Amino acid sequence: MRLGALADAAGIALPAGAESTVTGFAIDNRKVAPGTVFGAFQGARFNGEDFIPAAIAAGAIAIVARPEAKVEGALHIANPEPRRIFARLAAGFFTPMPEVVVAVTGTNGKTSIAEMTRQIWRMGGQRAASIGTLGVTTADESISTGLTTPDVVTFLANMSGLAREGVSHVAFEASSHGLSQFRSEGPRVLAGGFTNLSRDHLDYHNDMDDYFAAKMRLYDEVVDPAGSAVVWMDDPWSAKAADHARARGLKLLGVGEGADESGIRLLSRMPGQLGQELKVEWQGQARTIKLPLIGAYQAANALLAAGLVLATGGDPAQVFDALARLQPVRGRLERAAITRAGSPVYVDYAHTPDALEAAIAALRPHCAGRLIVVFGAGGDRDHGKRPEMGRAVAEFADLGIVTDDNPRSEDPAAIRAMVLAGGEGKLRDGGDRRAAIAMAINEAGKDDVVVIAGKGHEQGQIMGAGEQCRVLPFDDVTVARECAAPSVGDGA
Repeated sequence: MRLGALADAAGIALPAGAESTVTGFAIDNRKVAPGTVFGAFQGARFNGEDFIPAAIAAGAIAIVARPEAKVEGALHIANPEPRRIFARLAAGFFTPMPEVVVAVTGTNGKTSIAEMTRQIWRMGGQRAASIGTLGVTTADESISTGLTTPDVVTFLANMSGLAREGVSHVAFEASSHGLSQFRSEGPRVLAGGFTNLSRDHLDYHNDMDDYFAAKMRLYDEVVDPAGSAVVWMDDPWSAKAADHARARGLKLLGVGEGADESGIRLLSRMPGQLGQELKVEWQGQARTIKLPLIGAYQAANALLAAGLVLATGGDPAQVFDALARLQPVRGRLERAAITRAGSPVYVDYAHTPDALEAAIAALRPHCAGRLIVVFGAGGDRDHGKRPEMGRAVAEFADLGIVTDDNPRSEDPAAIRAMVLAGGEGKLRDGGDRRAAIAMAINEAGKDDVVVIAGKGHEQGQIMGAGEQCRVLPFDDVTVARECAAPSVGDGA
């Protein structure tokens, strides 16, 4: 494919000499081959412009970089926003694309909603996939990518590969990092979902308004102009999200108690031992849904997933029937074990103050005794949320045990101390993660519920940084089962 043709299709004017044949796109100079277009971007840890000479030596025919970058021996496609230009060029190279694509953004719930959307499509007979924190998930397999939103080359290659394999419907997570760095450009996104907004990633974004603005690129630029916005209407930021959708001219489909008659209005929710009964109204018709998942936010996730499918042409009867057959999402209020005393142990990905509150609120109706929470905060991330996490657990749980999450380059004890400070003496220091999980399980009585929060589906614990970085095998579900086994813990 000619570079000039890709530029014309993307509406990008190139300097003379743009008729070379493109063989691929890369942002890692080690993946450059003759004919590659190389994206040289400035990042938090590395400056891609430092690798321009190596990319050219490996055969790069064009370099997409800032005007200030030094490029000799290849075409310099200069732009103050090189990530955007690179993404637009690459989008024309990676074809075909799935016919129906939706995206979901927000602080919490993205993974569950993308996966539930895939499940609803699959139950309706569609070849469907989801892309996000859990990797690329199809009906046949799940392949980890390691990132909520992978780099744009990986994203587009995955999307095109799925289309070639016959996948017609894809739901992907649109993180604030991915949106601000143009990692999910290219496919025609027919609908975008907004879940909620709470404090997270303020080590990257300046403040909450900046964080929200990054999320709203989904409605301002990414969703097709003729597409839909599916908004959970019961969050403090929902009205602003809806305003962005209306300003763009998107069709608005509200979900939740605050939804109007054009959306999915939640009329009531009744928790049960193994799930919950939802009563909703859609297009003037009341429906009862037996949702086999616990927790208010699981209901929110399921209904927003239903909204995304409905917004892209799903049959209402099939969609609402499918909600009664949804399977739990890995690491999202996943029941891992039953203790020797008979108390259930759940694993959840909650790693923000708001998500911890939501997880506790989800489990509270199912708990006759104490709610015991094991949690911690990651290293080299937003320090400000650490005491807030401690405050949330101290206020809403009956017992909070602070442990290590992914310490990375920081001292684990120092991280725990910051979390403990927010609990004002109401929390325990549980030490390392296995010891803290064992402490909670041994403490729990038959009417208690244990939730191990923070890592969810993750299979390792990140220790150190740079060349000293190690990922130690650690799965909360496996460790919980080991600690709950009769031969483990108190010597029983």
